[in-house]
Amino acid sequence: MKPTLTLSRAAVLAAATVLAPLPGGAPQLRAQPAENEPRTILLVDDAAVLYRPGTKRVLRPLTRHPANPLLLDDQPWEMTIAYCSVHHDREGGRYQLWYQALASLSPEATNVCYAESKDGLHWHRPTLGLFPFKESTANNIVLLGGESYGASVVFDPRDPDPSRRYKMARFELPHGYDPKSAGLYVMFSPDGIHWRRHPERLLLGSFGGAGEPPPFRDDASYKGGMPLGLSDVVDVSYDPRLNKFVIFCKTWTDSPDGIAIWKRAVARTESSDFLHWSRPQLMLAPDEFDGPGLENRSPIQRGVKGQVHPGRRGIQIHGGPMFIRHGVYFSLLQMLDGETTGEMPIELAISRDGLDWSRPFRREPFLDVTHSRDKFDGGSIWSNATPVVLDDEIRFYYGAYSGLWKGELIRKPTGIGLATMPLDRFAGITPIDQIGQITLKPLNLRSFTRGITLNADASQGSIRVEVLTKDGYRLKGDVKGASTPIYAKESCIPIRGDSLRHQVRWKNFNMSFEGLPPSEYQLRLHLERATVYAINIK
Repeated sequence: MKPTLTLSRAAVLAAATVLAPLPGGAPQLRAQPAENEPRTILLVDDAAVLYRPGTKRVLRPLTRHPANPLLLDDQPWEMTIAYCSVHHDREGGRYQLWYQALASLSPEATNVCYAESKDGLHWHRPTLGLFPFKESTANNIVLLGGESYGASVVFDPRDPDPSRRYKMARFELPHGYDPKSAGLYVMFSPDGIHWRRHPERLLLGSFGGAGEPPPFRDDASYKGGMPLGLSDVVDVSYDPRLNKFVIFCKTWTDSPDGIAIWKRAVARTESSDFLHWSRPQLMLAPDEFDGPGLENRSPIQRGVKGQVHPGRRGIQIHGGPMFIRHGVYFSLLQMLDGETTGEMPIELAISRDGLDWSRPFRREPFLDVTHSRDKFDGGSIWSNATPVVLDDEIRFYYGAYSGLWKGELIRKPTGIGLATMPLDRFAGITPIDQIGQITLKPLNLRSFTRGITLNADASQGSIRVEVLTKDGYRLKGDVKGASTPIYAKESCIPIRGDSLRHQVRWKNFNMSFEGLPPSEYQLRLHLERATVYAINIK
């Protein structure tokens, strides 16, 4: 039944639903979703939270799949496997995988190989016959490397040209470390197998100038690229809010004394057509909480006399592929320890506009290395911008080395792995002690007629939900002729157990909010030894 609601406050005003304003007010962003459109509030940050006493936020690290490794470098043309991209065709039931395979001892000489799967777990390498390896075309190579590094693929079903549905970006050095030719190149394909290379370089690379001060703009003798320019790690994705392609790429920051090419960081460039790219802008860089990187000698170069190359100093951000989920921008930072351990785990960073980033989970990797040199992912992990979202889980495919970063480039094994998490459980909010509560910023709940579900683990406790006015008052309504508290904590049926879709219910009336007067309302979640990851409003 629908209760008749009575409020002791003045008449409430109708208001539009805005879960969280975007930092910086980026003018190019599209409008917020329609206020009656179902939405999921991820509790990875406090963008939708008014306050939450007695609680803390906890990261949920990824879980390695027991079938790992899904692919090993066990073919003659695969000396070392690293970067990868995945596309999942839900309707056709096919997974496609592109991965980098080292072709020689040069780290910039990599081929792009291709594999397919029906379930995303069991992969096969088709014999494509496109390029020779040792005089035989019986392999799965779709692009020869020459001097190139990495390859990032995005599937674009919106492109009216079928021959451009698959798009690839990678860093190439056609003439070695030559600033006249090194930089960003792109390819197009109708099927992900047969690729056509765009002939022109689209962005200047930032290689060169190590150990030198920044160049003058008109210095004809300078052999490097632009400061904070694109370097040899590129990860491409599509941002539907901007209606643009975005590349998060490696760049280089200057040292404490201003000398160039000190530590790796992450920059961003965007394009509407995949051909014209903006000048890269710095997004994420190492800071004092990552350590100064001035103390020790690199494990890669401990046997070398003399000064350690500045590019091996301390903790660095080797790459940061970006993807979007429920309006939140995520980056899977490759945190390279080039000085102490030589390992590279993955850290989760978040943003609400793709420009202003935070790193709230520094103390715990989102995906750590195994630290075991006999496992394919014991030393370095290469994340990507293509997680696969299924009904009940999100899959994160990754490339990995067993050895230390670069110093053990051809150490076996290497390969492709899979780590997963339950749907939308990036991070959750839980009590510091036994109980806590979360009060959300006001919402126009009347727009949602199918109620609320919680993505939460209450297997050791319970969760109760109540509704308050936008000013924080509890509600009363006429239920069967009596003035009764409604949508209250006391009348909420306790949520118990572990589920991605706990239905929120109250006693004596239905779960929708159609009977509420036009206004905004606060949702409050009462937690008792429980963790909530997301709130789904329908």
